[in-house]
Amino acid sequence: MQVPQSNSAIHVIRDDHECLGAVLHGMVFLLRKIAEGGPAPDLRVFRAMLLYIRDYPEKVHHVQEDEVLFARLRMRTREADKVLDELEAQHALGDALIREVEHALSRYELEGAPAFASLLATAENYANFYCAHMRLEEDAVLPLARKVLSKDDWDWIGNAFQVRRNPLAGLDHKESLDKLFSFIVNIAPPPIGVGPPSD
Repeated sequence: MQVPQSNSAIHVIRDDHECLGAVLHGMVFLLRKIAEGGPAPDLRVFRAMLLYIRDYPEKVHHVQEDEVLFARLRMRTREADKVLDELEAQHALGDALIREVEHALSRYELEGAPAFASLLATAENYANFYCAHMRLEEDAVLPLARKVLSKDDWDWIGNAFQVRRNPLAGLDHKESLDKLFSFIVNIAPPPIGVGPPSD
């Protein structure tokens, strides 16, 4: 029987995945358009996408998964240990991979066309990695969590998910990331975003 209280926390995770997936898709789509001979969009689009990808998983999304959902799931069952170990290792690996994309973008900014192929390959590698990571969470972890966690577990998880604050700045980090996502949508050219206003 599905626990209704699970809906909120699972919705948060799936919504996070949808936003992250949109940014990843947008980044690779724009790079492939350049590879096909299209004009390079404002590189602020890529910088904003990388900032969102780096900040959102590291400061909000992974913390909620590792310290809240995964931790509670480990308390209730050993059935998920192997996949949770793998996912937590992927969280750490993802940080190294996004640094590679940032480095490749910097080289492209400095060197131009000769560095483009490396940027495209590195970005595609990261996007494929992270999309597979999100699928593993949704296919293996969320169904098990629905099965084994109690109403009290979901209430605790839901309350913990509401605490999405940046303790250093004293600001709602989720709100700042939502603004960054809106910026990406507004500056990215169609069909990813609406594009900057025309003169």
